Amino acid sequence: MRLDDLISIIPFKRKQGEGNPSLTSIENDHRKVNIGSLFICIKGYTVDGHDLAPEAVKNGAVAIISEKPLDVDVPVVIVKSTAKVMAQVADQFYGHPTQKLNLIGITGTNGKTTISHLIEKLFKDINQVTGLIGTMYTKIGNETFETKNTTPDSLTLQKTFHSMTEKGVETAVMEVSSHALEMGRVFGCDYDIAVFSNLTQDHLDYHGTMENYRYAKGLLFARMGNAYRDGKPKYAILNADDEASIMYERATAANVVTYGIHQAADVKAENIRITAQGSSFTLITPAEKVEVSLPLIGKFNIYNCLAAIAVGLVSNIPLQQIIQSLKEIKGVSGRFERVYGGQDFTVLVDYSHTPDSLENALKTVNEFAEKKVYAIVGCGGDRDKTKRPLMAQVACEYSTNPIFTSDNPRSEDPESILDDMTNGVLGKDYKRITDRREAIYEAIKQAEPKDVILIAGKGHEDYQIIGKEVIHFDDREVAMEAIKEKLNSQQKEERV
Repeated sequence: MRLDDLISIIPFKRKQGEGNPSLTSIENDHRKVNIGSLFICIKGYTVDGHDLAPEAVKNGAVAIISEKPLDVDVPVVIVKSTAKVMAQVADQFYGHPTQKLNLIGITGTNGKTTISHLIEKLFKDINQVTGLIGTMYTKIGNETFETKNTTPDSLTLQKTFHSMTEKGVETAVMEVSSHALEMGRVFGCDYDIAVFSNLTQDHLDYHGTMENYRYAKGLLFARMGNAYRDGKPKYAILNADDEASIMYERATAANVVTYGIHQAADVKAENIRITAQGSSFTLITPAEKVEVSLPLIGKFNIYNCLAAIAVGLVSNIPLQQIIQSLKEIKGVSGRFERVYGGQDFTVLVDYSHTPDSLENALKTVNEFAEKKVYAIVGCGGDRDKTKRPLMAQVACEYSTNPIFTSDNPRSEDPESILDDMTNGVLGKDYKRITDRREAIYEAIKQAEPKDVILIAGKGHEDYQIIGKEVIHFDDREVAMEAIKEKLNSQQKEERV
């Protein structure tokens, strides 16, 4: 594609310099530029791409998109917002890939990863080739790739969707973060189905207020478009039990389908039973009522399943097929994941990193716990500080043995983060063990038969960020090491 053809879609642009080069790729990282690339200057938090334009030209860039004139010897297209234009030209360059896919987006504070995996399995089980973009990885068919952000930038997204179409993907499922919506990373994505899980306090370091955060999430539904196309309806799948859904229903022109437990909903669960092995409930849909048993534990997972069921139903997947798919789910890595090495107590690793998700996780534990409940909890550095005392309060209220420890302190002093947490629970009983490995070992050492240990916050993550250093750290590995060490010690004592 030539430059002038690509930029024809951009209004009120200015062009500096002559030429209409043929383009081989679009890049926003000067290090990835090759001969024939179009380089887009993006202002980042620490680096401004405009300053790197000369370097991009040296590397082979034949044209630049910029927000200001540049001293380079290739054509420069000057626009108001390079971030917004990047989404437009990427979508154009790659041939509007999301219009060729059945694209499903999931937003909300908690549950996005689990819901996306449940939905992907539904379509895979009806023999569709699927794609997945989320917190844990990007998946195209059976191939997986590392993901830097929950929702990548618009250029990476469109490249990924293009790869999906080339590899025969029919349905793509993606997590859509509030940051991505606010920053325009998903501009150009033509969603067929948008799902809302829930809204609780998170990311206020970025959004400032809950109102701003709620608004950002709502952009997914407002941007689904106003047109109605024969044979391809759009759906907004909303949690009837979350008040934010009222706003999102008003914001969207899409067909609204609700799910829930407490309020009236199109897809509803009643008579809920939860054990350490799984959950069961009566599923009520507009067409029928059926009994459902699933291997996933907890009320929050029932919400996740209801969202997936709603998506399946509007996608014309038979209900019995949906239920069978969900019955076979093995759970999602780091989401209420059991660590078992033969011990007589329960160890669970969960990604719960907000007050609400931690409360949900601990409430679930309390539904089947027979004795003590240990909650190992930390808070990330350089993130919303207002969460810290709330996380500590939840841990103290819903566990018998709270242990406060480090998560990813990043540039902050771990002790300062713990001070913020403990300031919320003055006069309460808890243990403070800064070293996360030591905290996990301590809980497992003290655990007795039928106790439950919840290691919260990091879930599937296999690293810790301390200062500028990223070290390998997996809660599941550490827990298993501690379990084996305890069992070996017990066996030695028995032999003596």
